[in-house]
Amino acid sequence: MDPRKFDNESGQPKVLCGRTRRQFLWEAGAGFAGVALAGMLGGDGFLSSQAYAADGTTPWKNPLAPKPPHHTPKAKNVIFLFMYGGPSQIDTFDYKPNMKGMDNKTVEVKTFGRGGHKNVGRIVEPRWNFKQYGECGKWVSDLFPHVGTCVDDIAFLHSMTADSPIHGSAMLQMNSGRILSGSPCLGSWVNYGLGTVNQNLPGFVVMLDPRGGPISGAKNWSSGYMPASYQGTLFRSTGAPILDLERPKSMSDKLQRKLIDTLQEYNGEHQAPRVDNSNLAARIASYELAYRMQATAPEAVDLNKETEETKKLYGLDDPRSAVFGRQCLMARRLIERGVRFVQIYSGGNHIDSTWDAHDDLVVNHTLHAGETDKPIAGLIQDLKRRGMLDETLIVWGGEFGRQPTAEYEKGTGRDHNSYGFTMWMAGGGIKGGVSVGQTDELGSRAVEDPFHVKHLHATILHQMGLDPNHLTYFYGGLEQKLVGVEGAQPIKQII
Repeated sequence: MDPRKFDNESGQPKVLCGRTRRQFLWEAGAGFAGVALAGMLGGDGFLSSQAYAADGTTPWKNPLAPKPPHHTPKAKNVIFLFMYGGPSQIDTFDYKPNMKGMDNKTVEVKTFGRGGHKNVGRIVEPRWNFKQYGECGKWVSDLFPHVGTCVDDIAFLHSMTADSPIHGSAMLQMNSGRILSGSPCLGSWVNYGLGTVNQNLPGFVVMLDPRGGPISGAKNWSSGYMPASYQGTLFRSTGAPILDLERPKSMSDKLQRKLIDTLQEYNGEHQAPRVDNSNLAARIASYELAYRMQATAPEAVDLNKETEETKKLYGLDDPRSAVFGRQCLMARRLIERGVRFVQIYSGGNHIDSTWDAHDDLVVNHTLHAGETDKPIAGLIQDLKRRGMLDETLIVWGGEFGRQPTAEYEKGTGRDHNSYGFTMWMAGGGIKGGVSVGQTDELGSRAVEDPFHVKHLHATILHQMGLDPNHLTYFYGGLEQKLVGVEGAQPIKQII
């Protein structure tokens, strides 16, 4: 044996550099495995999604950063046209020719309206004529002659149902899947699941009727139990899109950048021990987003860059349709720039300024259809000619529909109807020129292929590349879902 390989005092083998060859190979192997594991966790978003540690040094991940879908999406964006108040299906898209001649007849119909529960009612037959449009031959009311020209791109759902015939709770369900407040709305779920591709604009934008917002207010675009980063941002259709967004004229961009950086440094220190306060985190992030939006938001909604032909297509040359037309055109410009979800409300904060036709049906629906018909058709046609309709999902409807019976002893106003009403979808991988489901001969109740609001939500999520039954958010000890505990399948007949 070579004496140089042994220690003179202990007689044990010498260890070169403090490690044996076996130790070196074991530690090197474990180290490479650790690097691989860290890489996989990082790729999954596990490490980057952790909150700030107590020392404030753990990396923070932007909650609106783009995320991969569950499956290949058909749509990249959603435009939800919300007809607040409840449009009458039998006066718009659900043709009921057998009702002709039934005016003022008393029938057994279960209703619920401002007059309370009723089991009988007085028939108000449809007040508009219908005619056929498109290759599919769809019957459409004279209220929507412009939308009628687009029926070959539209899938009509004539058997929608909801759980509540009351405006506030029905709106919450249509927007959040629940009749009680506190849950994230549809736009929040889409942005939670996918993030946004434009970090200089909000991922979720809401535009209200200038006559006021809906009865449930901001709950309809709230992020609920999710971080506030996912809530909707209100855009105005005239003037500055967001109030107080513009930088003071006395402040330069360089000075403002320095001010925001300093402010964010202090805010970061303040946030470190408060990692569970999502409202605080969202407020801090909003300063940076607002700074970036000062340059991007005004350009995004600058309609002066559109041609006169395009403005006319949306009805901007008609005082009746100019407001909703501007909003629809703004929506197209926003989704072009990566905004995931845009919701536009038709209907203000008072009965007469909404689709809630309790008194004079003709006056009410003539007003609101006249304001929205041409802009909606213009939006579909504009998206189609730009090659954007295939990847943009358009949804039309209210929180419920209306009954075939009158609200009062006199007049033509209709009761609320959550038992069977019409909504429609277009673009984003949806079949055009089809009608699914059916109500009874009076349009009072779904009798064929009834679909719940959650099936509509499941269809929207599916088209956006998200599995509605596996898109979850852990809250209150449960894996919460937009479509509820029991889940829901997309409406396959229109996909």
